[in-house]
Amino acid sequence: MSTEPQPPAARLPLPLRAAETTPERPWPVRHLAPKIADYIARMPPVWVEGQVLNLKRWNTMYFLTLRDTDLDMSLSVTAPAAAVRRLGDGVADGAHVVVHASPRFHAKKGDLSFQADDLRLVGLGELLARIEHLKGVLAAEGLFDPSRKRPLPFLPAVVGLVCAQQGDAEHDVVSNARARWPGVRFEIRRVTVQGPRAVPEVSAAIADLDADPHVEVVVVARGGGSFEDLLPFSNETLVRAAAACRTPLVSAIGHHMDTPLLDLVADLRASTPTDAAKRVVPDVTEERARVLQLRQRSRGALVHRLTREQAGLDHWRSRPVLAYPATLVDARETRVHVLRDSARRALQTALAHGRAEVAGLAAQVRALSPAATLERGYAVVQRADGHVVRDPADVEAGDRLRVRVAGGELGAEVV
Repeated sequence: MSTEPQPPAARLPLPLRAAETTPERPWPVRHLAPKIADYIARMPPVWVEGQVLNLKRWNTMYFLTLRDTDLDMSLSVTAPAAAVRRLGDGVADGAHVVVHASPRFHAKKGDLSFQADDLRLVGLGELLARIEHLKGVLAAEGLFDPSRKRPLPFLPAVVGLVCAQQGDAEHDVVSNARARWPGVRFEIRRVTVQGPRAVPEVSAAIADLDADPHVEVVVVARGGGSFEDLLPFSNETLVRAAAACRTPLVSAIGHHMDTPLLDLVADLRASTPTDAAKRVVPDVTEERARVLQLRQRSRGALVHRLTREQAGLDHWRSRPVLAYPATLVDARETRVHVLRDSARRALQTALAHGRAEVAGLAAQVRALSPAATLERGYAVVQRADGHVVRDPADVEAGDRLRVRVAGGELGAEVV
């Protein structure tokens, strides 16, 4: 077997397109990186809006991170010092800017950044205009209608609280609420309340507490802040999440001059976290005093009513008709007895007259009755058909006759 080294195999040409690469025929990094750089270099410049972070200067260039105001996304940007100086002292960490920049891909490190040639500050007026526009859109959808506002429960057993991870808002709400009603319990969700993480975290916390069947009211609390710090609470995503919450929601951002849109969609706006605690649960001392006051008023009203009714009853009982109720009955009893006797006498007189009249009429009837004639010996002769015989010619020999006498009837035959 030969041990001599073999000549190297001929190197295969690189694939022309990315789709033609294989594990056996890959592109080396030095071949791919320039292609990416060329592709990105053909992209046109773009205006990008965001918040300035980590602003640093190196010689004639400024380096900064342009962060999205709603989501946790950012871009690296470099800008000439002259472009930044034109904005004066307004450019600092936290400033809201619009940058005109072109994408650049650094092939050596594989980093993507943007080269800016113009920077412009987004003024307070423009931010307010955007919020006003969103306010009009949401109002047209009916999200701010008073009819959507739900009343808070009188005495919630469990209160959901969305607050900062570190801050006084949680302490203000919890301590004041428990001082007013010691039995109240809290479900607390600690989140980021400013910056790009605020919107998704606060929205998720609201949805989580809304899904808990034990939570009867949700409080979103923050201890105030600048206009820029409060921008997440005017974000459309967060406002719609609050509008979709089925549990009554209280906005306690702790501000005075500005009104985030969360205040308008919430069921109740509290001026501060402390005010939210007072609005969410009643004061046990005040409620006890109110109950005592109502008991006293009820007792006084009942005593007054009983006294008034007793006085009325005594007044009516003092009247003669009630003091001696038999007076009316006695007078009527005498009258009834008189009328009864009179009616009895009238009835007896009428009966006597009736008996006499009936006897007279009976005598007349007896006198006129054929029976009296029969009793004197007369008879009535009738044929078989009932015809009375008044003449002998009315019958013939052999006819059957009925002879009626006072004592009865006799049968006879004509001979």
